[in-house]
Amino acid sequence: MAYFETRDGTKIRYKELGQGRPVILIHGWPLSADSWDPVMIALKDAGMRAIAYDRRGFGRSDHAPGGYDYDTFSDDLADLIAELGLESGIGLAGFSMGGGEIARYLSRHGGKGVSAVALIGSVVPYMLKTDDNPDGVPQSIFDQMTAGMEKDHRQFFTAFFKDFYGDGWVTAAVSQEEKDWAWATAMMAAKWAILGAANAFATTDFRPDLAHFKLPTLVIHGTADKTVPIDATARVVAREVSGARLIEYDGEAHGIFATQTKRLSADLVEFFAAN
Repeated sequence: MAYFETRDGTKIRYKELGQGRPVILIHGWPLSADSWDPVMIALKDAGMRAIAYDRRGFGRSDHAPGGYDYDTFSDDLADLIAELGLESGIGLAGFSMGGGEIARYLSRHGGKGVSAVALIGSVVPYMLKTDDNPDGVPQSIFDQMTAGMEKDHRQFFTAFFKDFYGDGWVTAAVSQEEKDWAWATAMMAAKWAILGAANAFATTDFRPDLAHFKLPTLVIHGTADKTVPIDATARVVAREVSGARLIEYDGEAHGIFATQTKRLSADLVEFFAAN
């Protein structure tokens, strides 16, 4: 297990697997880099260098008292790239709120060193429902989430992960053990990090950042995603970013890294091998 120190002194845990073209994987809320393990193996087997890190406040990274905003998150990504001495040919893949780090890195840091990006179930460009974003999530839903987490975040995540993975009335999309792992991973995070990051992905408008997607862009999203609605996110990116390729996983919920592991891994390997 390795750590690097960010510009504000936060220690971030990261891990690597394989050699070759670097691909940095950015996890979703409220999980950790470990959610990427199967994809890391697939990238390594395809001759690439897979890198994943725990966002500040989550997993095994420092529970920093602040910095739960996308400018800071993108600075953390920039600091990791500098720590590893990566200068060119970098692939970035962001799941869920991890797509926001990519968007802000491209705009705030000029996309330094990056040659291709993938957004998976991503919150980009804007989650909140407004007059000019009618397909977004109503503020009342985010208010309910916040109230639930403030009251008892341990109970909140038990219910949250059922929708996250797409459980039905009778059948479950993943094993109970997968949901147990997700819940346990969420419990590793600081409560203030959980709340701060949730506010960041709920309220940050990345629409101005889309102008900086001037490189090969892959967008993957489940059509039945209730956590991050596809109409407000992936389909907008596909319309607004020139040359972006959208792959819709029909009938899939949010947690496609677990429900469609082999397909997702194959799609990412194919994309980063070609770009």
